[in-house]
Amino acid sequence: MFTTRPTLQGTFGMVSSTHWLASQSAMAVLEDGGNAFDAAVAAGFVLHAVEPHLNGPAGEVPVILAPHGGEVQVLCGQGPAPAGASAGHYRALGLGLVPGTGPLAAAVPGAFDAWMLLLRDHGTSSLARVLRFAVGYAEHGHPPVERVGRTVEAVRELFETEWTSSADVYLPGGTPPAPGKLFRNPALAATWRRLIAEAEAAGGNDRIAQIEAARTIWREGFIAEALVRQAGVPTMDTSGLRHTGTLTAADLAGWSASYEAPVTYDWNGWTLAKAGGWSQGPVFLQQLALLPAELPAYGTADYVHLLIEGCKLAMADREAWYGDAADVPLDDLLSERYNAARRALIAAEASHELRPGSPGGRTPVLAEHVRAVASGLHVTGPEAPGAGEPTVARNGTTRGDTCHIDIVDRWGNMVAATPSGGWLQSNPVVPELGFPLGTRLQMAWLEEGLPNTLTPGRRPRTTLTPSLALRDGVPVMAFGTPGGDQQDQWQLHFFLAVALRPKVRGGLDLQGAIDAPNWHNESFPGSFHPRGMRPGGVSVEEQTDPRIVAELRRRGHDVVVGEAWSEGRLGAVARDPGTGVLSAAANPRGMQGYAVGR
Repeated sequence: MFTTRPTLQGTFGMVSSTHWLASQSAMAVLEDGGNAFDAAVAAGFVLHAVEPHLNGPAGEVPVILAPHGGEVQVLCGQGPAPAGASAGHYRALGLGLVPGTGPLAAAVPGAFDAWMLLLRDHGTSSLARVLRFAVGYAEHGHPPVERVGRTVEAVRELFETEWTSSADVYLPGGTPPAPGKLFRNPALAATWRRLIAEAEAAGGNDRIAQIEAARTIWREGFIAEALVRQAGVPTMDTSGLRHTGTLTAADLAGWSASYEAPVTYDWNGWTLAKAGGWSQGPVFLQQLALLPAELPAYGTADYVHLLIEGCKLAMADREAWYGDAADVPLDDLLSERYNAARRALIAAEASHELRPGSPGGRTPVLAEHVRAVASGLHVTGPEAPGAGEPTVARNGTTRGDTCHIDIVDRWGNMVAATPSGGWLQSNPVVPELGFPLGTRLQMAWLEEGLPNTLTPGRRPRTTLTPSLALRDGVPVMAFGTPGGDQQDQWQLHFFLAVALRPKVRGGLDLQGAIDAPNWHNESFPGSFHPRGMRPGGVSVEEQTDPRIVAELRRRGHDVVVGEAWSEGRLGAVARDPGTGVLSAAANPRGMQGYAVGR
């Protein structure tokens, strides 16, 4: 079968990420004797430098990891709302939604501490060794991908008139980063160099002590001081007004990344593991639970229709039940009895309604904004499909997007991570640090009594959702994608392509599953400001069979045909536990993701 690239196979180590420099840096760590977790940390910090429009150190990262012979764990790098970030406080400011940009939207930064815990508990390398690649690219420069410059150009006016510290980094001399020219971020390099020096001075030659010192510096030292100072600066945001944030020194000092057990679901001999109901991860599992015992033929119009309609039901349940401000009834949401009743709602025609269910007899409650959007009082028009990149407006409004990393090493350690937030267009660059605060609080509601109500100390529901698959209790595949609300749609399509289609060269056809025509639907409120929806809306790639497009339209789907290779930025790695053969593949979409390995 023809694919854009081969599915890589080998026995030493495999890496897939959304940028070739991150993939190769991670591979260099493996070649240097490090394990998958060392390599993931190195890649994560490189992505801060080379994909600053998609993630940053003050953003977030959920990680799902499988140490060889150990238990699968989720490492939560999603920080909570600060102590002062109550829904009442924001409503008192005259806001109906959390702004999409600016310090009011900043949660407690989570990515840095999560990377440090991963390195401390599961890695073998020192802080300096894993950070050396990121320091090098920030200090000496790298040729940026086109989309960095496009993002900067889209917010040029904002940077030049309001966020001038961002202009200093991303518009030096009035010129945005451009392909073929080295882009440098000296402030970011200086931040990491100072962090390393202070951590080594405090921790001596003890690797663990150095990492703990770095965590303290981030939470209580010069980095914390600069982040809190920036949060207190009145900043223009998507409301059209200048606001200060709520982040304090106590918020930073009092939070730590943490481990938890994954949520799992068994399907046709596979076990799929995801983060819990504070993420959208269980949506992936519920879509599997909604599938009938007998599926239509892979890739047919019946098959695509079934997946679209099942996704609508799972996403409606996300809107009613997911969040960190209340218990999420996952046992009921993933039960066969519940999903059999939900499955019966799938008709031959497209649904244009938002239909949350009643797990365990509970009554669903939707945010007022969601009810208004679902009733057509506020509906977005079709958005041009993109290769998982943010859509940015002049005031910095962005749907948000992210990066992804998958790694498996020769010992069988496996990890999937989805770093995001802290984008260059989310908040002004902190001048002393070279990176901005994040905006994840925009995903919480300002209405009281909802599972995702903005609540001090609670995590805003995130779209970030890495995946891990097991067979007979043994981890065999790690995968994921950027894409905001689309992540668990694209990942389901990928997984089913792997599970339902023939193998190649004795292994899983990862590249073929990634290259298969993809799609997403928009029949639910988006998680990012301004949180609109397009009932019945479906976006497909140009290479989709025209007969399938025609049949979907006949069934009532509002189909937009986007550009070729415009849906998703998936990556994956796999390990055959019987032979030890490792595999990897990466997405050609976006022209920057790469898999490497041997």
